[in-house]
Amino acid sequence: MVSPFRRFIGMVFLVTFVLVYIFLAMVIGDITMAGKHWSVKLIFFAIAGLIWVVPAGLIISWTYKKR
Repeated sequence: MVSPFRRFIGMVFLVTFVLVYIFLAMVIGDITMAGKHWSVKLIFFAIAGLIWVVPAGLIISWTYKKR
């Protein structure tokens, strides 16, 4: 059984990570994609929208890893 404290820490890390990632992706996209064609923006934000899944999955797997 996973301890409630470990789940709480994992939840805090996950929420913090997602919020920071959203902010950074938004700022980087705004700075680097200004004036670019819409298709380039679409590709950038599609990739940026999927990259967070891997680190989030690692955080979740750590959270539910049994000792």
